[in-house]
Amino acid sequence: MKEYSVVPNKDVSGWYVKIENVAPMEYHSTRDDAVLEAEGLAKENAPSKLVIYDAKQEVEEERQF
Repeated sequence: MKEYSVVPNKDVSGWYVKIENVAPMEYHSTRDDAVLEAEGLAKENAPSKLVIYDAKQEVEEERQF
């Protein structure tokens, strides 16, 4: 199962979509845009898991597809 994540950049001015918590795949200026992108990728590659982090780099939500 692949794992996708949405994490903030260093100064929380943007959000990255990562796969397997490696190098960022996509960059978005808003968290909502990043979550939508990651959710679409996770659904396309089911079974998969999406982990969404908050601005403090703590897990806020986990979803499985």
